[in-house]
Amino acid sequence: MRVDLVSDDLWERVAPLLPPAPERRHRYPGRLRVSDRVALTGVMYVLWTGVAWRDVPAEIVGCSGVTAWRRLRDWTEAGVWPRLQAALLTELRRDGLLDLDDCAVDGSRVRALKRGDHVGPSPVDHARPGSKHHLIVDRHGTPLAVTLTGGNRHDVTQLLPLLDAVPSIRGLRGRPRRKPRRLYADRGYDFDKYRRLLWKRGIKPMIARRGVVHGSGLGRVRWVVERTFAWLHHFKRLRVRYERRADLHLGVCRTIG
Repeated sequence: MRVDLVSDDLWERVAPLLPPAPERRHRYPGRLRVSDRVALTGVMYVLWTGVAWRDVPAEIVGCSGVTAWRRLRDWTEAGVWPRLQAALLTELRRDGLLDLDDCAVDGSRVRALKRGDHVGPSPVDHARPGSKHHLIVDRHGTPLAVTLTGGNRHDVTQLLPLLDAVPSIRGLRGRPRRKPRRLYADRGYDFDKYRRLLWKRGIKPMIARRGVVHGSGLGRVRWVVERTFAWLHHFKRLRVRYERRADLHLGVCRTIG
């Protein structure tokens, strides 16, 4: 019995963005190529179950885990996931489901069992190798961009790169949106230098002050980024980093986000 984790709606959005399949040779065609939809099902199966690629049951998914991993690699190198994210954000904005006026940022550390790119000693995990997800979301908690660094990088150092990673979001008449009007963050981002840089970009910093008693009220808006992290880290493939290559791990993040 095969599983189908790729709905028709999802496939209609993904299929136009995938690179064309290579042409088969006429004299020595080899085995028939696994369809892209089946390979995407294999990728989604790994995300949902958290199993290793080599343990993907071909009789259930329709392809081996190695095939799914290779297709994920090819799609990531072809830039499929950023284009898919931009298309989905545009659709959400067109339907009035995206609020870009108020955004929130935060970072979260994850274990990196196999090391690899963007891995560093985690200061809160006995210097074990780890990475950190940096996330910006809209008022409703919809992910706008995610970046990956070593576990020893400070959150505030990635504030501007995270803002630069937000794609141009269309969907309404006028110029596309790429930045919020107000940006909410916790005390880890409380540096006057970055407040000035945000003002220079036309963004009002709503950052909690260090050394001030809790109760500023900013958490009424900022809590959505914590909830989004909880959603993302519900998947074991994101809660623990297994991929050595940073681009593949980010590709997995964007697939779920």
